[in-house]
Amino acid sequence: MKTYKLLTPGPLTTTSTVKEVMLFDRCTWDDEYKSVTQKIRSELLTFAGANPDEYTAVLMQGSGTFAVESVMTSAISDNDKVLIITNGAYGERIIQMAEYIGLNYTEYRVNYDEHPEEAKLRALLAADPELTHIAMVHCETTTGILNPLDMVARLSKEYGKTLIIDAMSSFGGIEIDVAGLGIDYLISSANKCIQGVPGFGFVIAKLDKLTACQGISRSLSLDLYDQWKGMDKDGKWRFTSPTHVVAAFAKAIDELVEEGGVPARFARYQQNNRLLREKLASIGIHAYISEEKQSPIITTFLFPSESFSFGDFYAYVKERGYVIYPGKLTDVDTFRIGNIGEIYVEDIEQLCDIIGEYLGGIGQ
Repeated sequence: MKTYKLLTPGPLTTTSTVKEVMLFDRCTWDDEYKSVTQKIRSELLTFAGANPDEYTAVLMQGSGTFAVESVMTSAISDNDKVLIITNGAYGERIIQMAEYIGLNYTEYRVNYDEHPEEAKLRALLAADPELTHIAMVHCETTTGILNPLDMVARLSKEYGKTLIIDAMSSFGGIEIDVAGLGIDYLISSANKCIQGVPGFGFVIAKLDKLTACQGISRSLSLDLYDQWKGMDKDGKWRFTSPTHVVAAFAKAIDELVEEGGVPARFARYQQNNRLLREKLASIGIHAYISEEKQSPIITTFLFPSESFSFGDFYAYVKERGYVIYPGKLTDVDTFRIGNIGEIYVEDIEQLCDIIGEYLGGIGQ
């Protein structure tokens, strides 16, 4: 099987040392394994700047979507109402969850290349006293736009709302002061900026909010409160955990610390992203999101011409060692390139050279 570097938003390219720890089998009941779970939970709080007297971390089997849905079904009761801010497919997925669960909600939707506006949010919050929660995606992987977390967190505090942040594609790669911002639930996944592999998500939750969730969940397997109570006792997951993935994530955490923590990883990602956008712009491929709204995680690019074939382009790039992502927009033709994972400047330079060769040759 040929090895590729994944320029995607996760799963992503991992180190050989993260892969190696998955060569060993582990028992879910073993104290050594349970101590790995507890170590992960503690380290996540450290990255979040969260005091364990005020916050906890809960791991949840499944993809990141499972972890988001665990919060939506466990933290919002039938008597609550949530304001869901959307400007991409993953915000819209939260709407789908609300529909499936039967939650009372209001959607504030803006275009995929726009930020939510403070004045409009204020108007919505002031006009509807029934609203109890706010939910938003921080980095919307649909486009790569980075949403204004500080502003939304400030409004949430001002109006006394419970704040739920899907930080799937940003936590670990962008500094987020969870406690300082007053985020009540922050959700991310093992296979994103911490650079582990797919298999579980996690929730950093304010303890007083989580404690009040007992009995709310409409799902057994996604009951965040129950998962926390069992895990908090001794590190035991309620149901079979992805042992290989957990071990890989613990190693990935060690490597994040060795790299210099979140600030150092952010700097690498940002350098990758800046170089990528500059080099592609110089050969006629332009980003969909404006620079001031662009995250350092993934970038959406417009097709350079009407005759551009993404299928041919994808195959050409893959044949030369890199895998990119199709676009996720319906109104304009795009493709996406991620720059998280074990990716460095030399990878970005090589990729841009490959793209330049394509455009200068068979891609014309």
